[in-house]
Amino acid sequence: MHSINRVRRIALVGTEGVGASWAVFYLARGFDVAATDPAPHAEATLRRFIESAWGTVKALGLSPKASPEHLDFTMDLAEAVSDADFVQESGSDQESEKITLFSSIADAAPCGSIIASSSSVVSMTVLQAACEHPERCIIGHPLDPPHLIPLVEVVGGQQTSDETIRGTMAFYESIGKKPIHLRKEVSGHAANRLQAALWREIAYLIARGALDVSDADSVVYWGLGLRWATIEPSAHSHLAGGRGGIRWFIDSLVDQTNSIAEDRAFPDWTPELTEEMANEVLRQVGDRSVNQIARERDQALVDLLRERNRRRATLTSQTAGISKPPVKKDRSNRDGEDS
Repeated sequence: MHSINRVRRIALVGTEGVGASWAVFYLARGFDVAATDPAPHAEATLRRFIESAWGTVKALGLSPKASPEHLDFTMDLAEAVSDADFVQESGSDQESEKITLFSSIADAAPCGSIIASSSSVVSMTVLQAACEHPERCIIGHPLDPPHLIPLVEVVGGQQTSDETIRGTMAFYESIGKKPIHLRKEVSGHAANRLQAALWREIAYLIARGALDVSDADSVVYWGLGLRWATIEPSAHSHLAGGRGGIRWFIDSLVDQTNSIAEDRAFPDWTPELTEEMANEVLRQVGDRSVNQIARERDQALVDLLRERNRRRATLTSQTAGISKPPVKKDRSNRDGEDS
C-alpha cells in the first residue's frame, strides 16, 4: 500500500455533484487528478464547475502546487485509475451498478492504491464482495460540498484491513480533512442519521401544527446552528450543565427524552404532509435558483471557516505564549555542593 507521503495522483470516478466538488478539493491541495465519467458533456460540466468554485477555495488558501491545469479527463475508467495512488469513487448509488463499478475499479487500479467510495447508501461490505483485493476498499463519505466541509466519515467493510483504515484516516487528515472512523457499518453512517433525526422531528412538529417551515428554520439557523457552529455540541452541553456539568445535563436530558418519547415523534409521511412542507420550502426559497443558493451557502462556509481558522491560530499562539514557571533547581548536597 502506498505511503500517504507518496500519494501524488488521485483518480475520481464520477464527476457529478460530490465528485465535482472532490475534484476542486484535490486540485486545490496540489494533486494531479484523473477524472472519468460516462455522462455526455461530463468533462465540460466538470471544468465549468472547477472554474466557478476556484475563487472559493482560493480564499481559504491553496497549496503551492494547486492548479486546475492538473486535471486530466478520460472516458476510459481503466485509464483513469491505472496510475492512481488513491481512488475516490462518487458514482451512482444504485446498488447493482455500484458493485459492478467498484469491481471494475479494483481490477484496473494498482495493487498498492486505496479505493474509497463516497457512498452513504451502499455498505462497503456489499461493495467489496466482488473485488479481488477487498482489504484495500473503504468508505470515505464526505459532507457536501467536500471542497469546503472538512468532515469525512471513514467506514471499513468486513474485509477492509486495519492498514487501509489507518492509511485512509492519515491521508485525509494530512490534506486538511477532519476524518472520523465509524467502527461499525450503520445505514446512512453518522452525519446523515443525525440530520435525519432532526428533520424527522421538524416534520412531526409541523404535522402537529406546532410550527411551520419558517419557524423550524429559525430554530436551527438562529439558535441551534449558531451554537453548533461556534462550539462543539458536547462542550456546549457540558457548559449548559452549569456546576453539575455534563452529568447534570445528561440526567436532565434523560427525563426530557422519556417525556418526549411518550409523545410519538415519528410522523406519518402522508402525501398531504409532504405537499405542505414542500410548498412552504419553495415559498421560502422564492425565485432563487439552486445555483444561487449554492453560491450563498459556499460564501457563508468560507466566511465561517476563515473565522474559525483565525480563532484557532490566535488560541494556539496564546497557548504557546504562556510562560511556564521556572524549574527550581534541587540544591541538595550533590557532588560536593553546599546545601
